[in-house]
Amino acid sequence: MTLQLPSEIVVERFLPTVRSMLAAELADREFSQREIATRLGISQAAVSQYLSGERRGEERFAEHPRMQATIERIADGFDDGTMDDYEALAELLELVRAFEDRGPICAVHEEEMPALEGLGCDLCVRGRDPSVQTEREVLANVRRAVRQFSNTPEVAVHVPNVGTNVAMALPDASDETDVAAVPGRIHAMRGGVNVPSNPEFGASHHVATTLLTATSADPSVRGAINLATSDAVLAAIPDDIDAVAFDAAYDDRGERLTEAFETYGGVPQVIYHEGDFGIEPITYVLGTSAVDAVETATELIERGE
Repeated sequence: MTLQLPSEIVVERFLPTVRSMLAAELADREFSQREIATRLGISQAAVSQYLSGERRGEERFAEHPRMQATIERIADGFDDGTMDDYEALAELLELVRAFEDRGPICAVHEEEMPALEGLGCDLCVRGRDPSVQTEREVLANVRRAVRQFSNTPEVAVHVPNVGTNVAMALPDASDETDVAAVPGRIHAMRGGVNVPSNPEFGASHHVATTLLTATSADPSVRGAINLATSDAVLAAIPDDIDAVAFDAAYDDRGERLTEAFETYGGVPQVIYHEGDFGIEPITYVLGTSAVDAVETATELIERGE
């Protein structure tokens, strides 16, 4: 793992981009290289390198509309005398703060530190936050669950045509953005499964809706996975695991699941439907976490073989 502070990205990649862009804008306004060097606090040789394209900076910063507008505003202010160095610095610091708030500096930071990927990290903006740690733990749990599922040889035939998703909700989850899942879902491919990307929050709708209804009825239920409903899986459910059928229609599914849970007297580990016109039969396996749900699901698959 690479440990890199966002301030390093500002110094090593943001600042050279600012200087390159400002040098070009000021040159277009007929500032001499000496004048540009004085304004930017760099050597005339450095200005020459910026203008010749030897130092181009970070394209993601240079192509950002807000960066372009800020640079143009500063260059215009320097040109007509309406902006001094203090005001220019304030403009750039505001831009840094904006880019650190889930902006392009965040994107570069995630590349340099993969441990931050998918967290929607607000560390630069809010400081250390316990909720961020909880998000990390949920994402890590989903990653482990997905890895376990994809490494089980028998699972491919149980992936529905619409795809499988593995999900886990944050404590006190209220909507889909509080549920981590795999964007694009997991699909069967050449006898195995394809996992298109790492889990993210807000990446699921149907599995998330089912899970949110379950966790609302029982907060200890925070993980889920969907499989294709099959006689083999249903027959493999042991006596100590309850399975409850529900109506396949999507309309008011949350309300109908809530009624099913109330009738059952809790949240069963397995809920399923037999499909409907245009709706593929789906089984949901629930658990206290994504890993717990996947462990139960893979046990059922292996028992049904």
